[in-house]
Amino acid sequence: MTENQISATTSSLMESKPLHPLHQIASTPTHKLLLKQWLKEEELILRRVALKETQIDAIRKEITSLYLFFFLFHAFSLILLFNTSSWDNTQSNLSCKRSWIPSLCSLLCSLGIIWAVRYKTDVEAHMEKLLQREKEDRKLLGKCVEELKRKGVEFDLLKEVDALRRAKSLRVEGKAVRKWSARDFVTLFFFSVSCLVLGLTRIILCH
Repeated sequence: MTENQISATTSSLMESKPLHPLHQIASTPTHKLLLKQWLKEEELILRRVALKETQIDAIRKEITSLYLFFFLFHAFSLILLFNTSSWDNTQSNLSCKRSWIPSLCSLLCSLGIIWAVRYKTDVEAHMEKLLQREKEDRKLLGKCVEELKRKGVEFDLLKEVDALRRAKSLRVEGKAVRKWSARDFVTLFFFSVSCLVLGLTRIILCH
């Protein structure tokens, strides 16, 4: 067999063998451009996911600091009132009459901290929803990228892209509405503690 025959046979075998899907994509401008766009968008989604996770961690640290400040403030206030009342027993009636002043200060501070905790928990819940949405987008986009890499030129651009858009638009964002959430119980707990502190303040100053 001559060299020409060998080269002809090799070329015919190469032509008969189908190209790998990635080679097909590389040789097709539209599929290649779409793959680059999706990979770039996937990288952007990963960055947004990392950023939102960092923001959620920072918000949770702020909420924990508010919890600590709430209990430390009331503990310090009760100890200070108790020491003051024990030092000045001669003016117990006057202290009892003026007990509304520390009670009002304690109530205002408690309401301020409760509002701050509620606001931060609402922000945390909103950020968690956005994070979940980004993860769902990443999952949908990852499936499309895998399908494109697997099918090559057989990947129907119009059909698959339209399916991706419909999946994003028809995504169910809201779940079953709950009458009570963890944030509501936290608010109720802090309000109950505030009422308890008001009662203790009255008892310390009047008895």
